[in-house]
Amino acid sequence: MNKTNAPIVLEAQGITKRFPGVLANDDVSLTLHKGEILALLGENGAGKSTLMNILYGLYHQTEGEIRINGQRVLFHNPRDAIMNGIGMVHQHFQLVPVMSVVENVILGSEVMRGGGRLDIKRAIQEVSELSRHYGLAVDPTAIIEDLPVGIQQRVEIIKALYRKANILILDEPTAVLTPQEAKELFRIMHDLTAQGISIIFITHKLKEVLEVADRIAVMRRGKMVGAVSPENQTESTLAEMMVGRNVILQVVKSDAHPTDQMLRVENLSVKDDRKVTVVNNVSLEVRAGEVLGVAGVQGNGQRELVEALTGMRPVSGGRFFIAGQDATHFTPRQITELQVAHIPEDREKHGLVMPYPIEDNMILNAYFKPPYANGSLVNRAAIRSHAEALVSDFDVRTPSVVTPASSLSGGNKQKVIVAREFSKPVKLLIAAQPTRGIDVGSIEFIHKQIIQQRDRGVAVLLVSAELDEILSLSDRVVVMFEGRIMGTLSMAEATREKLGLLMAGSLD
Repeated sequence: MNKTNAPIVLEAQGITKRFPGVLANDDVSLTLHKGEILALLGENGAGKSTLMNILYGLYHQTEGEIRINGQRVLFHNPRDAIMNGIGMVHQHFQLVPVMSVVENVILGSEVMRGGGRLDIKRAIQEVSELSRHYGLAVDPTAIIEDLPVGIQQRVEIIKALYRKANILILDEPTAVLTPQEAKELFRIMHDLTAQGISIIFITHKLKEVLEVADRIAVMRRGKMVGAVSPENQTESTLAEMMVGRNVILQVVKSDAHPTDQMLRVENLSVKDDRKVTVVNNVSLEVRAGEVLGVAGVQGNGQRELVEALTGMRPVSGGRFFIAGQDATHFTPRQITELQVAHIPEDREKHGLVMPYPIEDNMILNAYFKPPYANGSLVNRAAIRSHAEALVSDFDVRTPSVVTPASSLSGGNKQKVIVAREFSKPVKLLIAAQPTRGIDVGSIEFIHKQIIQQRDRGVAVLLVSAELDEILSLSDRVVVMFEGRIMGTLSMAEATREKLGLLMAGSLD
């Protein structure tokens, strides 16, 4: 059935949103039909999140109007949006880990009985009926923190449906899923639309858009570029619509020629902040001139492994060596001085000092060295000259190097980190989620930079939850599950299916 013939359930007309000094949405219009999956694409800073926050009542538009089933509505907060049948599943789940499924689902909309007591039995029954009706199999009594992320996502969807949502906004819903979990999500999405639910699907993964969407809307620089049918598009044409130029989506690289061992990890164990062992007896090696990819669903010890290898977290067992030197108990500065570059998973928390200008962020690992400092004297001219050269070389989009890092888009923040880390002599690069949450143009650039480092003889440890990224950049792959290495695969062996099974803990 042609979904565009179905009734329009949501309409945004001429939405404009101004923040001080920024025009985030510029006369944006969008329609959503009953039972339709509408994919929304755009670069970082294109205005997607602003538009969705307006539709969910988190922001109020400066100009324009929203219509639900033809009726004009005005949202002051998310409760207004929920009352009008709009539910949103955020990229970072809004669940209470220590509570049960049913407790999370009814939170704020509790089922009560006489005497003001919670009717948990009736709530369990209602959640069970919802999950059966929509094909969202989940145990209402299970504790959230004990559930895989794919099941937690189902709980988020059930939460929205419990509040009578017939329009769902899914924000980067496959970001933390295995390939198998993503396919199951797509099945659920199609089942929901078959029962009249309408879905807005926000993602950076063009392959998924072509697989699941009925229609694709593209935003660029705050404006709506247009809406197209997936049957007439390819990943390349969609990327060009998003960026405004031709984008090379396939990583171009020659065969690796690994030489000396640069990183050796021996039986490493690391504890998290709860003092629970989350890296368990891990051993691996990375050689100069190769990329070793570490695949795995987020939360299986990858973050703690990287933090240990960069001196940010103590090691509870085992050792690791960088260029033959035991660095197990080194500080971050000592590890940096071994010519280690680090692209951290959380760019805002560990990669940048957000209030600082770009020029100061460009020298965070060298501010105490000449020519930027001479004893207690700061050479501001040298710092500025260095930053201006890097902004040009690494295509950082900013009006000035004195602009605060906080004002940059996600992709440009990442480029500042890459520029800083790659502008010094590097023997080992540890890159954690290097393209998370950034657009195809910035991904293309950063992937090219990583391969250039490899080809210069740098050893690269790439940690990513994005299987396409692992498969594109790696020369070998290890898979982590529950803190352990499940296997090491050559690229000839590393199919999406095999990696997906290992990521889910299966050795079959």
